[in-house]
Amino acid sequence: MRELVLTEIGRLDVREAPTPTPGPEEVLIRVTATGICGSDVHGYTGENGRRFPGQVMGHESSGTIAAIGDGVDGLAIGTAVTFNPVVVPAEDAAAYAGREQHHPGKHVIGVAAAIPAAFADYVVVPQRNVVPLPDSLPIELGALIEPLAVAVHAVRRLPKESLGRVLVIGGGPIGQSVVIALRNAGAGEVIVSEMDAARRDLVQRLGAETIDPADGAVADQLRDRGGLADAALDAVGITPTLRDALTSTVLGAPICLVGMGAPQVSLDAFLISTEERALIGSFTYGSDDFIDATAIIGAEPDTYRALISREIDVADADSAFSALAAGDGTPGKVLVRFDREEQTR
Repeated sequence: MRELVLTEIGRLDVREAPTPTPGPEEVLIRVTATGICGSDVHGYTGENGRRFPGQVMGHESSGTIAAIGDGVDGLAIGTAVTFNPVVVPAEDAAAYAGREQHHPGKHVIGVAAAIPAAFADYVVVPQRNVVPLPDSLPIELGALIEPLAVAVHAVRRLPKESLGRVLVIGGGPIGQSVVIALRNAGAGEVIVSEMDAARRDLVQRLGAETIDPADGAVADQLRDRGGLADAALDAVGITPTLRDALTSTVLGAPICLVGMGAPQVSLDAFLISTEERALIGSFTYGSDDFIDATAIIGAEPDTYRALISREIDVADADSAFSALAAGDGTPGKVLVRFDREEQTR
């Protein structure tokens, strides 16, 4: 089979490898499509320190079941599926159900360097992490479920009563998914702060209003358009965007930090303490969030196809990563298609 290997920082190569065999209670998935996550791009450039040379990345995927290991029940070969990449030990799965991201010994497929992941023709995952796709969903759109699950979880971290007028900072793929999750959660008004015109256009098509932070302070623009936000989600995660979240919300507002653009940020503590805002972290999702994200996309597949900017062949992956790292202006998700070229073993 083919796999995309980060042979060195800033370079992906296609390598031939044996097709893996699923072990007990494991499933072999024939990958159809894997999305390029921003964290993968930051790993490719070495910015985040969470990807390493020799690694096969990829955690936003869909495909079909190709083989099952001993003890697997309820899953048939040929079934269209995605998978939840957050894996907890089998003996703790019940105790951590719905909060798998809190397990201290969890690993994330696509992040754990020693575990071959989904930028490959095949990937092995535990049965308990496999999620069948709705019949209504074209199989490649299953690769959008993982980033939407991130957004569903982030929105659920905010009190429901704060979702009247919500500011989303960043209109990239996670910000786009946050717009969908907010709409599903019944948010009243969603405003996205985004510098890129193509991304502003995309989130407008998803039902959000937009502002360009280059036109002036985000807080001032919000005041001119009806007032500060009741809550904010920072889908970028750097010092300037977090400051925008703090200054553009009402006193006492919750702010969810879901973007991980920088490992360290600076903030004005008084904007939290004296004005009683709450800064809330959000990382990945629980299994319930993942299941619900699957249902959300399955209900409106034609709408959410707009999140995909382009689909590429395996041989073009390195150039796509390089272009994304250089900020090529791609507004949405790029999918690597593993079903377009003849595979080898």
